[in-house]
Amino acid sequence: MYELDTIAAISTPMGEGAIAIVRLSGEESFQIIDEIFVSASNKKMNDVASHTIHYGHIVDPKTKLTVEEVMVSVMRGPKTFTREDVIEINCHGGLVSVNKLLQLVLSRGARLAEPGEFTKRAFLNGRIDLSQAEAVMDLIRAKTDRAMNVALGQMEGRLSKLIQKLRQEILETLAHVEVNIDYPEYDDVEEMTHKLLLEKASYVKEELEKLLQTSHQGKILREGLSTVIIGRPNVGKSSLLNSLVHENKAIVTDIPGTTRDVIEEYVNVRGVPLRLVDTAGIRETEDIVERIGVERSREVLKKADLILLVLNYNEVLSHEDEKLFDAVNGMDVIVIVNKTDLSQQIDLQRVQAFAKNQPVITTSLKEDEGVDQLEEAISSMFFQGNLEAGDLTYVSNSRHIGLLAQAQKTLEDAIEGVESGIPIDIVQIDLTRTWELLGEIIGDAVHESLIDQLFSQFCLGK
Repeated sequence: MYELDTIAAISTPMGEGAIAIVRLSGEESFQIIDEIFVSASNKKMNDVASHTIHYGHIVDPKTKLTVEEVMVSVMRGPKTFTREDVIEINCHGGLVSVNKLLQLVLSRGARLAEPGEFTKRAFLNGRIDLSQAEAVMDLIRAKTDRAMNVALGQMEGRLSKLIQKLRQEILETLAHVEVNIDYPEYDDVEEMTHKLLLEKASYVKEELEKLLQTSHQGKILREGLSTVIIGRPNVGKSSLLNSLVHENKAIVTDIPGTTRDVIEEYVNVRGVPLRLVDTAGIRETEDIVERIGVERSREVLKKADLILLVLNYNEVLSHEDEKLFDAVNGMDVIVIVNKTDLSQQIDLQRVQAFAKNQPVITTSLKEDEGVDQLEEAISSMFFQGNLEAGDLTYVSNSRHIGLLAQAQKTLEDAIEGVESGIPIDIVQIDLTRTWELLGEIIGDAVHESLIDQLFSQFCLGK
């Protein structure tokens, strides 16, 4: 276990609330709490049983004045999140009280924790590996049940166990090859070694391919699906945003050009997190402010994962509509023909022809009709109902995906080398590199600067 100083931080969101928690971790945690806490039982926390909670008051040793009425949780290492002695002080959730308590703790010798430092200590002390540590933040940031379940699976070590198993396969193969090279008593040893290398490398490659097949869905769950609503002015884009969000986030009027800027909102659609973007109506305009909004809309469009193209059921398909179809050609698009509560002017066969094989949904957002069909189309387009399979290990982290792709490439090089008759000691280099790349996922072979960078993205107190 690493010898580290004692850290402290507020582990609950800042603001008014019923409860706030100040957390301490380190070898001086018990000494600090015994200097400032007077329990109702008059016991010192250093003398009580681990994993118990105690009522009492925080008292400033200098002024002898009561600072707060609290509950103190006592947890002795190594059976804690950080594997160190941990104290959690539950106080009232007001800005003044919790900050005063934190300052008192710091004045007794604790240091203010850096962002993510509690989780970093759990990693450094072997409580979790790097992929599990990253899953902690994914769990905190999860915006849907599906995203939470993926993060929970990774935090419980589902990905870690699979990576460790594959690394062990590679390690045993490398050891076997070394033995065959060092003790070539048999004439067929080279043929046996090539066969073993090909078999094991192919197996690991197949397992990595299975993981990478889930990466697209996993990344969407982790980061959200960047979804852009486009269309000519006054076709119902802002109404669509409001319908999906279930509240009036955007101004809706009959005046074209009402939306002048890009409006963003997170929304949960059938377990799929959408980063929903309502854009200014894309059209030629002399209005300077509206023109700026249109340009921003075009920029957002280039980065989108999904396009919701809105048309007007009450108007014929215009030249501007056709240009929008051209602009999103080759992208994932769902076409929404809105305002079916009005008389039909649009030719739906022409719409289908321009949409090609993309879904076309008819809606009356004013009457709240067609939204369920739209949500089902979004879910089916990206997940096709197979996300609920509990036996799948989902990869959602961009860093992990990149390392898995590199590992897959080095395995392909190794397999190609074996099939081409390249000397075994050269093929071993690719296998060893694969083993190292997989180790970077779980933090077994990773640079300290990367560890610092990853944990700096965590919230303070976690």
